[in-house]
Amino acid sequence: MLPLSGVRVIALEQYGAGPIGTLYLASLGAEIIKIESPGSGDVSRAVGPNFIPGVEASRASMFFQGLNHNKKSITLDLSSPDGQDVLRKLAANADALASNMRGDVPERLGITFAQLKAVNPRIVCAHLTAYGREGARAAWPGYDYMMQAEAGYFSLTGEPDGPPARFGLSIVDFITGLALAFGLTAALLEARASGQGRDVDVNLFDLALFNLNYIATWFMNAGAEPQRPPRSAHFSLTPCQLYRTKDSFIYLMCNKEKFWRVLCDEVERPELQHDPRFHNYAARLENRAALTEELDRALSRKTTSAWMAQFDGKVPDAPVLSVPEALTNPFVADSDKLMTVPAGEGRTIKLLRPPIRVGDPPPAPTPPPKLGEHTDDILRGIGYTDGDIARLRRDNFI
Repeated sequence: MLPLSGVRVIALEQYGAGPIGTLYLASLGAEIIKIESPGSGDVSRAVGPNFIPGVEASRASMFFQGLNHNKKSITLDLSSPDGQDVLRKLAANADALASNMRGDVPERLGITFAQLKAVNPRIVCAHLTAYGREGARAAWPGYDYMMQAEAGYFSLTGEPDGPPARFGLSIVDFITGLALAFGLTAALLEARASGQGRDVDVNLFDLALFNLNYIATWFMNAGAEPQRPPRSAHFSLTPCQLYRTKDSFIYLMCNKEKFWRVLCDEVERPELQHDPRFHNYAARLENRAALTEELDRALSRKTTSAWMAQFDGKVPDAPVLSVPEALTNPFVADSDKLMTVPAGEGRTIKLLRPPIRVGDPPPAPTPPPKLGEHTDDILRGIGYTDGDIARLRRDNFI
């Protein structure tokens, strides 16, 4: 039994942020029922450029596959009265509803706690939006890279003399999806104890802003505006940046004095720890450029792999790898961090294993659902007859 076994979550989700949030829930045992528009479904079903040959078209997208295994799919037109009836019957038999819609959409679709509590006073309604469900931007669309730009991430990323740059990943989508899962689970605990559900709200902009954390604290309280340091360095600690080796770069992160001393010994420059320019954090920060020259010179004697072998965990270090190198790195490839998942139609796909571990190996994953694959079974489970289902399908409500 996984921790969320027996929990049923209705998901009105698309693209990345919502689906990665419910993927966390699914990996912990929750039953995730995606409600999708008839005919089209989650927009990520069509996201390329990579598709799995031989897999049914609605689930062949590798983008979709990576975010939607272990889920079920039902098609439903929520703009119709019949669709709303189905939604309310589903809600009566669910523990939670998760959505990632524009801020003005949840109320219009009837998926807030106030609108569903009559059929299920214990239901948790978790909403992931761009800017929140209230305020001047409630009706604005919004996406990850926009949030990175406005929340200051671009200004913090890249070399000092280069243009502003985004993260290489959709990091705001991913952290907001995780916040959605966390908020939903917390509210679910409360609902089980009190019998009372609630709305839970997270939004992309607030998560992007909140993750400025200590950088924001410095500015708001000390007026300090961090500038992009060279070589992806830490704003206040050094050595903590990229250094040149004989064949490439290595990232060192000596964020404790003991690591600085070990580093000096390992690179055969013990005198550096007694140099007044480098004797403590403040001195090293003030003389970062000089320290970079000294360490570049010392580290350039050997290759990155040679230094990795020599440091062997005694100095916090990491190689700078490409994505292919990161995924074929023996630390990853020879572990259980990767998994092979059924993709449908007898095919498989390699995916990253969800990072939350709860002891025993999880059950074998199920393939992402075809669009509407579970519609009939789920409707039968909440009382619809085959005749009812045939009528809903004939009228294009499912």
